[in-house]
Amino acid sequence: MSKIRLEILGLSSGQTQSGSFALIMSEKNGNRRLPIIIGMFEAQAIAIEIERITPNRPMTHDLFRSFLDSFEIRLAEVIITDLREGVFYAKMVCISEDRKIEIDARPSDAIAIALRMNAPIYTYESVLQEAGVILEDEPSSMEMENEEISYNPHPTTLKEYSDDQLYQFLNKALEEEDYEKAAEIRDELGKREKKRRR
Repeated sequence: MSKIRLEILGLSSGQTQSGSFALIMSEKNGNRRLPIIIGMFEAQAIAIEIERITPNRPMTHDLFRSFLDSFEIRLAEVIITDLREGVFYAKMVCISEDRKIEIDARPSDAIAIALRMNAPIYTYESVLQEAGVILEDEPSSMEMENEEISYNPHPTTLKEYSDDQLYQFLNKALEEEDYEKAAEIRDELGKREKKRRR
C-alpha cells in the first residue's frame, strides 16, 4: 500500500468543543487537508515543538524521545493508518539495530514525537479519500441552485440534512477554517457512504 507524505499546516482552536483543537495536516505536493481533532495537552506539545520552545522540565514526548535515544532506537516514520467511526489510528515505526518494531499510538502523540525526532509523517490513500477535505471555490454539482440554507453548528442534527446540503456545509466550514466542524460533517458523510456499500 503506497504512502502519502503529510506536513503540518497548522493548529486551529476548536469552535464547537471546549478544550479541543484541530491539527491540520496537508498532503505534500497535493491540495488535500486532513483535519484531526486532538486534545489541549497534545496540541500544546505539538505547538511547543513547532515554535522551538524549550520547557523548563521535559514533557512526556520529550521523555519518550530521550528514552529512544538512550537505547539507540530510531523513529523511522509515523503512519496514520486508519479512520474508524471518526477515530484516527496511527503507528510509529521504530528501528533498533536490525529490528523493525511497529508501535500503536494516538496520532497526536505520534506526531508530537515525530516532530521531536525529525521523522516523516505519512498516511494511506484510503485514509485521505475517506477523511481528506479539499477547499473548493465552487462546489459545482454539490451546490443547490442559488438556494441558501442555514448552517447548523450542532453535530447531532447533521443526520437531518441531505448529502448535497452536507457538502455545502462542508465547503462553508472549510472557507471559515472551522476544521473541527468540517471533520464532523466529513464523518457523517463517511458513515452514509459505508451504509450504501453494505
